[in-house]
Amino acid sequence: MSLPNLLQGRLRLPVIAAPMFIVSNPDLVIAQCKAGVVGSFPALNARPEHVLEEWLERITTELDAARAAEPEAPIAPFAVNQIVHASNQRLAHDVELCARYRVPIQITSLRAPDAVVEAAHSYGGLVFHDVTNIKHAKRALQAGVDGLILVCHGAGGHAGRLSPFALIPEIRAFYDGPIIASGSIASGGAVLAAQAVGADLAYIGTRFIATEEANAAPEYKAALLAASGEDIVYTDLFTGVHGNYLRSSIEAAGLDPDNLPAGDKNTMDFGSGGASSAKAWRDIWGAGQGVGQIGDVQSAAQVVDALAAEYASARQRLAA
Repeated sequence: MSLPNLLQGRLRLPVIAAPMFIVSNPDLVIAQCKAGVVGSFPALNARPEHVLEEWLERITTELDAARAAEPEAPIAPFAVNQIVHASNQRLAHDVELCARYRVPIQITSLRAPDAVVEAAHSYGGLVFHDVTNIKHAKRALQAGVDGLILVCHGAGGHAGRLSPFALIPEIRAFYDGPIIASGSIASGGAVLAAQAVGADLAYIGTRFIATEEANAAPEYKAALLAASGEDIVYTDLFTGVHGNYLRSSIEAAGLDPDNLPAGDKNTMDFGSGGASSAKAWRDIWGAGQGVGQIGDVQSAAQVVDALAAEYASARQRLAA
């Protein structure tokens, strides 16, 4: 197991902050990177499409300035998520713009990212692809991706059905490249556990929603603080792809979380609310099963400080 050269010496913790629809913005990404973890955002968060260039310009400029001011500091690179799906009519535009700004990492999801890989590799960028099973992992590797993000059961938003303790070893049996593990990882101890089972990096989303920089409604952040793992509902209703959502937001939309109809993958549209009039991620709030480990709203830097302390404590505990 090893990290790509792009990440060597540039991380305080082996963590990538997951891109979150609506929630992730330049303020959060810059704060995450300065704190020493990879910050990321979905390209589609920058609306309308010309705003994406403004975001890339700001993030690139501010991180370059931070590295010049503190050359020894572990200031991490950033990533942009690309939705590889027919309903994303901006994909070609957004990938071209990321190439122009030489975005260090592009995170792809849904379909195999052949075109994104070609564009990123043309300037030396990396592509990490979301997968939930072995079939999708092998197809992504055929496309030439530089790493696999295993989106396992318990992860916030779109998530698979397999435990990371099942999927990571199965993929390690045929792949020795970078693996990023996702699924209820909300503490430094869980980051260490992911590494212990075979991952190189942990993928953390939900814990960063409850931060000062996150573009989440105050009610969303409050709902996270009030929730536990039992308040997460797994359904494909809202986008046509199975994902994990906060029970309270489903109830607020007038739906019964225990009796939701099935979604329809054929109607998947990332510009609509899928098979429901309530729109993910605006009305129906994504969250992972690690939500019960969030105690209060902090800055992104404070969250990384806490994760680092938890990570060190877990290592000491095991060593003892």
